[in-house]
Parts: sequence; C-alpha cells; structure tokens
Amino acid sequence: MGISRDKQHKRRLTGGKMPMLRKKRKFLLGRQPAMTKLGSKLVRSVRVRGGNIKFRALRLETGNYSWGSEAISKKARILLVVYNASNNELVRTNTLVKGCIVQIDATNFRQYYFQHYGIELGKKKAKEEGEEEVKQSNSLKKKLEARARTAKIDPLLEEEFLSGRLLAKVTSRPGQSGRCDGYILEGKELEFYQRALSRKKKAGK
Repeated sequence: MGISRDKQHKRRLTGGKMPMLRKKRKFLLGRQPAMTKLGSKLVRSVRVRGGNIKFRALRLETGNYSWGSEAISKKARILLVVYNASNNELVRTNTLVKGCIVQIDATNFRQYYFQHYGIELGKKKAKEEGEEEVKQSNSLKKKLEARARTAKIDPLLEEEFLSGRLLAKVTSRPGQSGRCDGYILEGKELEFYQRALSRKKKAGK
C-alpha cells in the first residue's frame, strides 16, 4: 500500500464510514518524508506533478539566516538541532524540518557587526596590552562612531554572541526546496525558547 493523501479512507465526524467510490489515483499520492539530517550536503531532485522539480535534501550543514533587526542575512553553519515543538525524536536524531530551532555559528554575524559599527561582539575583556590596533582612516573612524551611536542590540542576543552560537528558527522546507534557511531569534521569541530549553534541561536531570 502506497502513501495516499485522500480523505476517502477517513471516517465521518459522526463516526460513520465513507463509501469507497473509486480506487487510489496518481494525483493523490504522497511520498516518504525526507528526514533531512545534519551532515555534508546531499540533495536529490524529484520529478513531480506537472513536470516540476522538487529538491529533496537528505543532508545539509549550512543555510542563509537573516538578522531581522539589522536587516541582513548571512550564510551560517548549522551546529545542532536543539528544539522541536512537534517531536523530541527529531531533536535527538538532529533532523532538520520547518519550524525547528537550531544553533548556528555566530562568526559571520560578528564580523558584519564589527565591520559596520566597529563594535566587537562576544568579547568579555577589554583590549589586552600588546594587541595591535587595526589601522583606520579618520573618515572611516567618524563613520563607525556615528553608526555606533545608533547601534542597538537585544541583551539576550548579546549574551549568545559570547558563546559563539545563536538560536535560529528554520523557515524553509528542506525536503521540498533542498535548503535550510531561517532567521535569528530575538526579543520575546528568543526569551520564550530559552525558557523552553532550560525547562527541558531541568526535566532531563
């Protein structure tokens, strides 16, 4: 028996059986889930209805992630799947699906912030003696100082830069588009998922 997306086999709301009016049809078919894992990129193309092509990602390790408050997006390495509202098994097996929460590498975003504002995120101590200062022209220094005055960053997100790992949500469908893109969590949303993860840690002890 193949996977079918029809409603004929389902019962009515009242519990009665639906009459079988016809056999299964090709246009009702469903396919096996991709269950995309973390690993070196492996994408397969699938020919679908209408001669269209879907891209079935079997393994992925990078994606484009946008930083909403800065209105930029950068390519980032996916490190770990940390939360999935639908199924904990998908977290344990590091399965990438739409809506899951992942940890991504913060390096590219940190470099952008330093280049744009001249502020180095994720540094605990002030500059040590002996460290060489990067040479900058006066006009560049003025430009960076002006930008730094308007720079605002969420305190919770700033803390994450210290660890070098950012929490992000996947918004693309890896089994359909062959990509694992999303956005960095900030504000109330970041607070919510941090609480959920801390509760999960406590329950696991």
